[in-house]
Amino acid sequence: MRKNKFMLLSLVFAVMLLIAACSSTPTAQPEPEKPAPQEEQQPAETEPENANSTPEMDFDMGGRTIKVVAWWDMEIQDNNPDNIQRLENLEALKKKHNFNIEYISIDFGEYQEKVVASLMAGEPLGDFVRLGKDYAIPALTKQDLLWPVDDYIKNDKVFNQKTTKEYMQYEGKGYGFTEDQSSFINGIFYNRTLMQELGMKPLQEYVDADEWNWDTFLSVAKEANKDRNNDGKLDTWGLAQTGLLEPILYSNEASLTKEDKQNLEDPKTKEALNFLSKLATEKVGRASEGGDWTEPSTFFRQGNTLMYSGAMYEVEGIMTDMKDYDIGFVPFPKGPSASAYHSGESRYQAITIPKAVENPEQLMYIWEKINEIDSIYEYPGQSTLETHLTDEADINNAREVAEGMLVLDHNTFPSLPFWDFDAELKEGVSVSTLIEKYKAPFQAAIDEVYK
Repeated sequence: MRKNKFMLLSLVFAVMLLIAACSSTPTAQPEPEKPAPQEEQQPAETEPENANSTPEMDFDMGGRTIKVVAWWDMEIQDNNPDNIQRLENLEALKKKHNFNIEYISIDFGEYQEKVVASLMAGEPLGDFVRLGKDYAIPALTKQDLLWPVDDYIKNDKVFNQKTTKEYMQYEGKGYGFTEDQSSFINGIFYNRTLMQELGMKPLQEYVDADEWNWDTFLSVAKEANKDRNNDGKLDTWGLAQTGLLEPILYSNEASLTKEDKQNLEDPKTKEALNFLSKLATEKVGRASEGGDWTEPSTFFRQGNTLMYSGAMYEVEGIMTDMKDYDIGFVPFPKGPSASAYHSGESRYQAITIPKAVENPEQLMYIWEKINEIDSIYEYPGQSTLETHLTDEADINNAREVAEGMLVLDHNTFPSLPFWDFDAELKEGVSVSTLIEKYKAPFQAAIDEVYK
């Protein structure tokens, strides 16, 4: 699975050279057969072209500087073969179409306010502007401040089709795009070393048997909660955190909101809320010691907690801090109404083009042609996964949840009392009571944005 195709080609080439060198005596070559007339007329086979690639366009941008705005510097770095191809494409495009490019980074803390204000004023800070779905859709799209990009993302070898066709949709049109074919990956990091010390069944066996569900997850977490020195206190824990509302929702294909309606009464959502309530009332997760949002990750890195629900962007830090431990990765367990394993994101973001910007078709063409490359990687995220995950099963788990990524929309509504709702749920307030109490405030917060 991990064989580098370039290493394979090099090996074949070396073998061919060796064979040639070992042939010390020339041999007579037979006369080549004359091909039949119909064979002579057949053209040589060529690699099929990408039918969805936008045909070559000819335009002059008059020395215009294209501005790319994000909360980090999006300038392409020459740090891998794929990016080197992108930089070469960019230089050729700049010469052919007469433009320059500038990358603008704005501090995350003030990003949303500055960017939205510029769009509202009709003076966008850039031509390509990265926006969070939670504040762009529908707040900006219903004011006609962004170009729909559906017509420009047909090249599926460049553009992530789910981004435009699913995640960044509003009233049947897509308003965001990305060339990043990978997905946000989150799931369960676990300490294989601790698992073996405790004599527990390998977690991967549950996945392989399609038994990695909420029930087995709960059982595993409880089994690892142990007082090993008999002092009356736990010294190993099964689960690093109690705040799992979002992963529990997406693992059951559930949500708190659905477009312009609250979704608390949906059966899948009720199942998710009841499971989180069970985790809380049975005190399964490791209790907080007064730390901030990073506390669960800190707990896990201490080496005495079996599982941590986290994201793949944390993997390098986890592996660096836990060099003495064997760390594995499995999906977040599957809920009873789920059809597959999922990762999830509640603050999805993508690139947009403000409506005040002219010639979006030219801009999208340039973005496409910059990123139209022959990647050396066999699948999205390969470099990160194969660098930091040591087991093939862990890599396959990560790829599987990425394929099933879902986007939750409750952060779209600033007035929605998410944290109050979550806190009461973890305190043990019954699910039926919470639904009755919060369904009206949830709907009011949604109406505030949609109406």
